[in-house]
Amino acid sequence: MHCKCHSSISDIPPSVWNELFASENPFVQHAFLLALEESACVTAQTGWQAQHMMLMDDEGRPLAVMPLYAKNNSYGEFVFDWGWADAYARHGLDYYPKLVTAIPFSPVAGPRIGISADVVESEVIIALLGAIHQLAESHNYSSWHLLFPGLRLQKALLGMKDEGAFLHREAVQFHWFNRDYLTFDDFLSTLRSSRRKNLKRERRRVAEQGVSLQRKMGGDISDEEWRGFYHCYMSTYRKRSGHDGYLNYDFFDRLRTSMSDQLMLVVARRDEQIVACSLFLFDSRRLYGRYWGALQDVSCLHFEACFYQGIEFCIERELVEFDPGTQGEHKLMRGFEPVRSASYHWIADSRFRAAIAEFLDQERRGTREYQQQAETFLPFKKDQS
Repeated sequence: MHCKCHSSISDIPPSVWNELFASENPFVQHAFLLALEESACVTAQTGWQAQHMMLMDDEGRPLAVMPLYAKNNSYGEFVFDWGWADAYARHGLDYYPKLVTAIPFSPVAGPRIGISADVVESEVIIALLGAIHQLAESHNYSSWHLLFPGLRLQKALLGMKDEGAFLHREAVQFHWFNRDYLTFDDFLSTLRSSRRKNLKRERRRVAEQGVSLQRKMGGDISDEEWRGFYHCYMSTYRKRSGHDGYLNYDFFDRLRTSMSDQLMLVVARRDEQIVACSLFLFDSRRLYGRYWGALQDVSCLHFEACFYQGIEFCIERELVEFDPGTQGEHKLMRGFEPVRSASYHWIADSRFRAAIAEFLDQERRGTREYQQQAETFLPFKKDQS
């Protein structure tokens, strides 16, 4: 087996990439990664230099693929290691460039290695890791970071003999789970009375302000709605951060063309004018809430457009899980449960590896205590928790 790095996802045929991943997860689809690169959201200039890795046998047949990027910053990763970079700098060392296996700007758990069904998974993973180590040594990359891998890959890494070389990091996200609800009222019936009344009040409040909402599937989204969504998204991003979002209109337009069957847009209108939008991606099991924006300040509209409309969609489609995005303790009171997310880190310098490992041991204990504390704020009846 031997590896080859590709500087663009377009160098790898979509059929090969998607067949090896064999996953519905929208974020590992060739089309999603291609849209990021062809829209220039993901380039060396934005800090994401593609080094996508392909493992082949001696006859050149693809055995595995893995998204891989050389990074010269830590923007758009959502696993924060700025402190590690500062520590390197204080010791006169370079933390950047580093290697990252992740989906740019998307803190969503899912598969990170696409592997042929005809090979031994552990052997392929070992070969890929060996290639990463060689790449890091030859190009002076300080580290490799595997962000938000799915459970299957996590178990494979933990089962490897050299697992100590991988530093395990944890964080907490908030997800909603569909427990075979038939209607939104079925979900509400599992909540304590005070929380149930609050959710109903929030939904009424939106309607009382003259706002109506509609869910539109990808192929049914009009040009006016698509432009309206981007206007809302960019307006809110600028208000929050003072600069444009990571993702441009070209990226979203490419998604609309290539992945319309995995897009759902919530459009909020008042006096027939678009005032807010929330864009979701989905597969046959999960809904992913990713991009939101509003042009007017409407009380409770964010909860309705980003949470309650998504929950209704999951119930209608019989989806089992709803990942609404990172952070946000306010999600707890609305039925989103704390779950752990994971990342794995290989640090080339043994001295920093030991220091970071000690830090992560302490951080993990704090993260698990936080998760336990967060669970006490869930709104469910005792017999439903």
